[in-house]
Amino acid sequence: MHTRLEQVRAVARSYFEGTVSPAHDWNHVRRVETNARRLVAEIDTDETLDRSVLEYAVVLHDIGRPKEDRGEISDHAEWGASEAARILLNSHDGPRVKPLEPVRVDDVVHCIRAHRFSNDVEPASLEAKLVSDADNLDALGAIGIARTFTYGGERGTPIEDPEIPVGADESPAGQTSVNHLHKKILQLPDRMYTEPGRQLATARQATVRAYLEHLEAELDPVADQ
Repeated sequence: MHTRLEQVRAVARSYFEGTVSPAHDWNHVRRVETNARRLVAEIDTDETLDRSVLEYAVVLHDIGRPKEDRGEISDHAEWGASEAARILLNSHDGPRVKPLEPVRVDDVVHCIRAHRFSNDVEPASLEAKLVSDADNLDALGAIGIARTFTYGGERGTPIEDPEIPVGADESPAGQTSVNHLHKKILQLPDRMYTEPGRQLATARQATVRAYLEHLEAELDPVADQ
């Protein structure tokens, strides 16, 4: 007998079938699940946590990402939130799952809408804060470095460009992958909503800083003279 979460996970995974970005594939979702469990194990708060809302939101948070990467939609968080509601209320065209109470569906929808770094939806619940933190943690550390260069390669973004130093790069996310690490990834600890999230993010931030120091030493023309 499959639990509702197992049913939802199977449906969510189906959205990643075929060709998908390695930086935003099903393995990313699995890592975010792991991060969420780590955060829950360390969280110390008087706020009530609905674990099932958190679990559904995590497995469904990126179901719209493959469509966005293919250029079919503009905002995977908004589309994914709407599609998640259809899945949980059994109003979509895919496999059936045990329906969830509408009020809890609304809570899941909010988590998905609020998880995206670049939108203006502020997480208003503990579950939404945990989803956001768990997702952002996967953009930091060694895996975050790997994802940055993978995604940059898919989009044809230069690894680095000495003519575009980070201080002169006025783009919000960086015109090169190295600049992206400086301008966006290193700033993620400041966007964490939970104390365990901040602690883990700071540790992973140190990994990114150390990597950039090694990389920039290799790129320094003086080092080759």
